[in-house]
Amino acid sequence: MNRPEEYTTFWQASSNIALIKYWGKHGFQLPNNTSLSITLDKAVTSTRVNAVPRSSNARANAEISLDFSFGGSPQPAFSKRIEKYLASLFHQLPFLKDFHLKIESDNTFPHSTGIASSASSMASLALCLTELQQEIQKKADTREDFFQTASMLARLGSGSASRSLYGGWVTWGKSEHIDGSSNEYASPLDIKLDPLFRDMGVAVMIISGQPKTLSSSLGHKLMDQHPWASARYVQAEKHLKQILHAMKSGDFDNFSRITENEALSLHSLLMTSAPEGLLMKPASLNVIEEVRQFRATSGIPVCFTMDAGPNVLLIYPRQYKDQITDFIEADLVRHCENGRWIDDHSGTGPKKIK
Repeated sequence: MNRPEEYTTFWQASSNIALIKYWGKHGFQLPNNTSLSITLDKAVTSTRVNAVPRSSNARANAEISLDFSFGGSPQPAFSKRIEKYLASLFHQLPFLKDFHLKIESDNTFPHSTGIASSASSMASLALCLTELQQEIQKKADTREDFFQTASMLARLGSGSASRSLYGGWVTWGKSEHIDGSSNEYASPLDIKLDPLFRDMGVAVMIISGQPKTLSSSLGHKLMDQHPWASARYVQAEKHLKQILHAMKSGDFDNFSRITENEALSLHSLLMTSAPEGLLMKPASLNVIEEVRQFRATSGIPVCFTMDAGPNVLLIYPRQYKDQITDFIEADLVRHCENGRWIDDHSGTGPKKIK
């Protein structure tokens, strides 16, 4: 049992895949366009935080006191990032200087596989921090306020992490097309979806497990000077309006057209930002061609998307899982590194672990 002044909290959060891409930001982790994502089910980060009071002398230093481990082992590079993130939160979470934090984190999925581990890791950590704040202050927020606060805190660590605070379809960024939308935190998509879009499968074709040559942080910064930037933000808002209409009306043709255009637009921006922005591989293009051909010949609704890397993700209504699995095994695994791919689907959002 914890001593009265000691606190422990344990949360898990899933990663998410953006279909309308967030690329380019301003201020303190604020998006230049609205994004739309789908939260996964199996790609999860679990984070436990134990907070123990520090001595008055230690508190006077006003520095973060932290032990961080990932997968059961110390990770100095990750620890530095977490320490920097926590130090940036002193204003929002003043209790941080009063406690030594032991943070233990682990993933159900490997790095560099086309699934953003920063989204799920920062989201699970933000949930822990939000709960700690409530316990220490002896103040309970409403469920809505709790998750909005956690989404805001997650955003400050990783923009895409703000969306991992909710299950299913999620948006982040102020838009005239979405009531209650905000740049400060994400929101679950509150529209009546056609049944075709209520339960989605997500399959990740692992073209390469190597670290990408252009970091997302640098890619966002390069957008500041990109000659196509303003046109991109107009395009994203137009695509958002169109894809919401497609999801309400059950129009998978338009849904796939927009989703695939968004992925290729992102890679166009990457390739024209810096030489190291050429992240696609020949196998990436082979998978794209195979997906489009399969859709055209079979009539089965499936489309592709990509994040800032070479791996290709298939999005489809989960009622077609058997056909998609057969297609992957017959035609796509030969393009994957060591035949690896990840089978996932839309999830219900974060969970508190007892």
